[in-house]
Amino acid sequence: ERKRFYQNVSISQGEGGFEINLDHRKLKTPQGKLFIVPSEVLAIAVATEWDSQKDTIKFYTMHLTTLCNTALDNPTQRNKMQLIRAAVKFLETDTVCYRVEEPAALAELQRDEWDPVVAWAEKRYNVAIGSSTSILGPNIPASTKETFVSHLASYNVWALQGIEYVITQLKSLILSMGLIDRHITVEKAVLLSRLEEEYQIQRWGSVEWAHDYDLCELRARTAAGTLFVHLCSESSTVKHKLLQD
Repeated sequence: ERKRFYQNVSISQGEGGFEINLDHRKLKTPQGKLFIVPSEVLAIAVATEWDSQKDTIKFYTMHLTTLCNTALDNPTQRNKMQLIRAAVKFLETDTVCYRVEEPAALAELQRDEWDPVVAWAEKRYNVAIGSSTSILGPNIPASTKETFVSHLASYNVWALQGIEYVITQLKSLILSMGLIDRHITVEKAVLLSRLEEEYQIQRWGSVEWAHDYDLCELRARTAAGTLFVHLCSESSTVKHKLLQD
């Protein structure tokens, strides 16, 4: 945290996008690059994060700003295909594909809650996914991975940074795509990603305040990542997905 050093936040259109101004100073990334985003709505959302800070700037609450910094600085120096491959690799360890056999109540809960999402994804993308109780996980067909590679290629690099961020929060490509495709809500996606933990809490109880804090934080990060994807998607992509819906 640091003390708030500005009074007013505004946006302005620059060469190649929209800039954020803190009083009369242009916002910069951690690597010193000009903070410039591709869409006005994203700029407004980022400006709102800065404007909502009180006496001190709590950077850990500014998820959209962080995602923009990552997209601009690209600290891992990955190109578009590397981002796509990293996202698809999560299929091999996808949360909703790993099932338990015992206790029976949890196994039943996983079937009831996760099977419909897997079935939706298989129909939506015309792929085979399945699930497994083996520690090795399910055997995902190569054709399924390539279908997801092709689908993710329809997003731009900025949106892909957001998709990977959401996948990292949920530990699931399937839940992330269900969320980004507007099939499930943020609350539902987070709940499904924490199914076993929620089961244990129902059985044994939770640590006072800690569970609620973790849940709110995860929802906030997941919601921010999803919003980032939608705000960064090319208008044609957004229109195409809306028409599909």
